[in-house]
Amino acid sequence: MAFGKKKKIARLEFLDWARGFAAVMMIHGHVSHSFTDKRLYEGSHFILSQFIGGFPPAAFLFLTGVTLAFLMDGAEKQQLPGMTRLLKALKRARYLWVMAFLFRIQLYLFGWGQTSTDDLFTVDILNCMGLALTVHSVLVFFPGAARGRLALIMGLAITFLAPLVTHNWDWLNPNLAHYFVPDARFFSFFPWAAYVSFGMAMGTAIRLSDVDHLHSIMTWSALLATPLIFGSQYFSNLPYTLYEDSNFWVDSPALVLIKTGLCLLLIAAAYLWTHTYPEGTWSWVAQMGRASMVVYWVHIELVYGRWFGPWKGALPIPAIEIIFLSMTCFMLSLAVMKTQWYDRFDFTSVLKTKSRDIQRAAGLSAPEPLK
Repeated sequence: MAFGKKKKIARLEFLDWARGFAAVMMIHGHVSHSFTDKRLYEGSHFILSQFIGGFPPAAFLFLTGVTLAFLMDGAEKQQLPGMTRLLKALKRARYLWVMAFLFRIQLYLFGWGQTSTDDLFTVDILNCMGLALTVHSVLVFFPGAARGRLALIMGLAITFLAPLVTHNWDWLNPNLAHYFVPDARFFSFFPWAAYVSFGMAMGTAIRLSDVDHLHSIMTWSALLATPLIFGSQYFSNLPYTLYEDSNFWVDSPALVLIKTGLCLLLIAAAYLWTHTYPEGTWSWVAQMGRASMVVYWVHIELVYGRWFGPWKGALPIPAIEIIFLSMTCFMLSLAVMKTQWYDRFDFTSVLKTKSRDIQRAAGLSAPEPLK
């Protein structure tokens, strides 16, 4: 097998691996948050779990930006009209909007008696993804390199405007304001959408490169990440600030840039790791990444739903790790089932065929031409 062929395969594999790794960190953070005995909240185990658990949302948004850049690049190379490319991007955003609201409805119904109608309007990460992709869809009208530069500029603008968005939003309905105003309880456009912007810039760079130069991009990604992380951390500790009112853990530009640096490191590490095993080797981490929507949806219901009520906020650290391992194994089994059953059965093709048959039977479509 030629090494060049292996690298071509890994271009998508490493993204799945990065997404799967973020999913595992997410599960650990949520399990610790939900089940740890409240008397252990000040302990190093819980604090570290929550610190690490704060990174996966940024990684998911970043990787969503990468895949959006891939979609736009593919449509551009097909030389599709501008409005067609826009509709393709908006279709991806529509999918996330639909998933976001179905997710909230499911949680509301399963928690009946313990939930309120306000829970239906919670701005979760899927809502943020839908809004971010809707806004970023306008970038389809720009060619590849310009699109990447504009995405980077958008990311910086969202990042540094975030601390200024916290003022004077009383005129807007609170449920809508949560989509924009930074809040520790929600995934608002400011600053979370910046990760989609930076991911688009990264994705554009990947698609503009050929396979033989992809390793150089990953090298520069890792090299850029180090000063970005430590430089942002240094400036965040300075005794003065450009903003009158900024919360580091909610809207700080420094935190956004630190997490962006971590995203760059994650992608570079995933790229390196996926080149260490032979072609055809099954990776359970990449498998989790390929079914990340299922993993996210089901584990949220199990961890925060009413299924294990007596254990919530009452378990010691060893029990937390046992639940984490058990939850991860269960999520992996669901990911395998999703791939083996759902992906191998082409539902989209079946639905299109059924739709054509129904229209033809009702006389709503022209008959197929004779051959």
